[in-house]
Amino acid sequence: MFKYYGKYAPYLFLLPAIAVLTVFFFIPFFQTFGLSFLDYSASIYKPEFAGFDNYINLLRNPIFYKVMFNTFIYLVAAVPVLVIFPLFLAILINRKIRGITLYKILIYLPVIVSIVVAAIAFKWLYAEQGILNYLVGEAGFSPIGWLTDPKYAIYSVILVTIWKGIGYYMIIYLAALMSVPKELYEACDIDGADFLTKHLTVTVPHVMPTIALVSTISAISAMKVFAEIYVMTKGGPLNSSKTIVYYIYERAFENLDLGFASAMAVILLIIVMIFSVINIFCFERNKYQI
Repeated sequence: MFKYYGKYAPYLFLLPAIAVLTVFFFIPFFQTFGLSFLDYSASIYKPEFAGFDNYINLLRNPIFYKVMFNTFIYLVAAVPVLVIFPLFLAILINRKIRGITLYKILIYLPVIVSIVVAAIAFKWLYAEQGILNYLVGEAGFSPIGWLTDPKYAIYSVILVTIWKGIGYYMIIYLAALMSVPKELYEACDIDGADFLTKHLTVTVPHVMPTIALVSTISAISAMKVFAEIYVMTKGGPLNSSKTIVYYIYERAFENLDLGFASAMAVILLIIVMIFSVINIFCFERNKYQI
């Protein structure tokens, strides 16, 4: 029946996606943007117009810079591992070996485990009398405060994020590796190329768009991490593991400072959009040239 609509048919197909984006993105965004100009300190029911005060107070808040630094640490520590290591695993898995299905299941299993369950399990492992400290003690060292020492807390949480994400990104890479022509690998074998040279010259160039996708997804996920921190550390000790999303939650739902939290949410959206634009210009610029 779409032939009767002529040139308008593509827009009709886009209507469902536009409706979903409008309900779940555009309306909440403009509501959040409006809330960022309100002051809820006097009353949660009758906020006052504050102009740019929330943004000014945000830039003057030392905790904001601390959580941004923690978020940056999360990016630097988690994203490279989640981009490189799953690709390495996908290359190893992408061959005909006995029990390959079992290996895929075992590696992907953490993905289907609830993040809350995984965080609780790791919290037990990190406990003062947990398995990790037992092994550390057996090795002749003093117990480590994995979640209670500011030097280790955020890295202990990052390890959970990496453990959860490796299998997911490995599957994405496996799908991309299926499109690489096998003739190119055969040509490398004939030329006597070793394992590293073969994949640097053939695999990486062919899956570069997928690498860009994984880089963007993992970076955005690292900036939005919340459940692990909420279950394991509550942002402590001494704000050492508090990231921007957890700080937004804390100010909005614990302190009921909706204006300040909304200002941070707007800042977070801007940062995420910057990452997306960098991805387009660095990896996919040719797709958007007219």
